[in-house]
Amino acid sequence: MFDQLNQPPIQDKKIWWQCQTLLLEGFTNIVEHAHKNLPIETPIEIEAVRSPHTIEIRIWSFGQPFDLQKKLRETQELEENNQARGRGLKIMDKLADHLSYDLMPNQRYCLFIQKFY
Repeated sequence: MFDQLNQPPIQDKKIWWQCQTLLLEGFTNIVEHAHKNLPIETPIEIEAVRSPHTIEIRIWSFGQPFDLQKKLRETQELEENNQARGRGLKIMDKLADHLSYDLMPNQRYCLFIQKFY
């Protein structure tokens, strides 16, 4: 379904690849971390919207509080991080033009990713 957003195709294929990576990394982080101790039936909702100049991805979860900006400051830069794990947030931070994780009024968290093209 995400591929439907690329109609008509974005001219810069690198931007589209980055958007796919952002979606994959964001969803993976929600599943592996935010929903780690929750029942498997706990829903995760995804919304992706394309406007004339941006793609916005929202992933809603029922995870625990998490200070994204603090975690980004504490995580080693990609060039210094040779671990097999723990690189996803830094990758997302490098690729996204805006990245946030905030509590919504309905008590869910929203991972918001914005990419300009």
